[in-house]
Amino acid sequence: MSDRRTFRWATTSTRLLAGTLVAIGFVVAVVTAVSVPWPTLAREPVAIAAAPAPSASVLVCTGGLLALGRELDDVGRVVTAAPQTVISGVEQGDPEPTAAPLIPPTADGTAPATTVVAEPADGARTDVAASGSSTVVADDLRGFAASACRPPLMESWLIGGSATTGAADLVLLANPGAVPATVQLTVYGASGAQVPAGGSDLIVAPATQIVVPLAGLQLGEESPVIRVTATGAPVQAALQASITRTLVPGGIDQVGAIAVPDIVQMVPGVTVTQNPGADAAPGAATVVRILSPGADATATVTASAVGTAQPVTAPTTVPLAAGIPTEVELGGLAAGQYTIVVDADTPVLAAVWQTTGFGEGSDFAWYTAAPPVEATSLFATPPGPTPVLTVANPTAEAVTVSVGAVDGTFTDEVAVGAGESASVRLVARSVFLLDAGGARVHAGLSLSGDGALAGFPVWPSDAAAQRITVYP
Repeated sequence: MSDRRTFRWATTSTRLLAGTLVAIGFVVAVVTAVSVPWPTLAREPVAIAAAPAPSASVLVCTGGLLALGRELDDVGRVVTAAPQTVISGVEQGDPEPTAAPLIPPTADGTAPATTVVAEPADGARTDVAASGSSTVVADDLRGFAASACRPPLMESWLIGGSATTGAADLVLLANPGAVPATVQLTVYGASGAQVPAGGSDLIVAPATQIVVPLAGLQLGEESPVIRVTATGAPVQAALQASITRTLVPGGIDQVGAIAVPDIVQMVPGVTVTQNPGADAAPGAATVVRILSPGADATATVTASAVGTAQPVTAPTTVPLAAGIPTEVELGGLAAGQYTIVVDADTPVLAAVWQTTGFGEGSDFAWYTAAPPVEATSLFATPPGPTPVLTVANPTAEAVTVSVGAVDGTFTDEVAVGAGESASVRLVARSVFLLDAGGARVHAGLSLSGDGALAGFPVWPSDAAAQRITVYP
């Protein structure tokens, strides 16, 4: 072998050996890098907690009772049947609220819906409460109606009323804002959900209330539920329900909206004024209307007397078809105060219809489900019969609820056992503060007298502005 070939072989062998060593080193480095923890660098994003600038608290009161079809030459003309008296107030030390009328739907321009506005103070929103009542005695309308003034919402639900013969129900839409609102009414009935021609793209001008006859939406519907959807500006929705039986007026009511469906709907404070069969009437005096808007469901309905957790009758199990309202008659309830609970396996809406009778001089009320109240909240008692506050405790622990007038003239503590409800008599024309000490309760107000029945739930305060986190 020549020296040249020997040198070439040595050079090649050296390169192979070096390459092998480099490859082995690389593999060792990769294995080591995988198995040994690498140093990490974590940087927390900059976060700033800030409270939104407080805005005014705005409520809308439904206004006076309305009548339709009183004039033969103009059956579509809406006139005022009775004015509404409103009571409003805030906690002591807060700036007093102001009231302003909305443009009414009536031809005579009287008894309009009103806005109640409480301006913020010391960098915080002001909690405000208001309610109103009306009494009418006429050939076509008779009864007592009371309703709470509510904030406008982008979406709400009306459960109550009828579009059958004898009913003259009206959907009331109010826009307290500064820009127009476009509203769509979806009616849930025996045929499911429908958007009738008269309920599509309704324009509610700023500072205005409009009226839509329920019969013009779904004529003949016995058990309607209406979904109110607004764009552009939130609206306050309500329902005026009335009935005439063989030319005899049988009552009137103003029904407030429900904000959202829930799997448990509690209706505290339903007042039964007569014992079963007291007037030998063939109809049911207590009826529960339920809707599962999104899916088929099963619901259980129970009625418990105030002061006890045990149902007074056997619970009723009700199958619900999606989008179709169902009614359940609750017979055999003796005179007294009740809490009615609808427990379902999917979110539902519920309200209870109760009447004082079926003859001349009778009245009825729609009791809508009460949302949970945890924060200290205000509510107002309107003029009328002695108001009774019923507080229901769905928790497994007993709670003590404080109820006091904001002017300091009345205070009381109500002990509510686990799963029970309790009631306290209040005075009319006053504003009260409800404090459950952070416990989750439901509360409703009921007013009953001779030929008068009405009620509405207590809503939680929405005056507290929640802090938000900003990531710049």
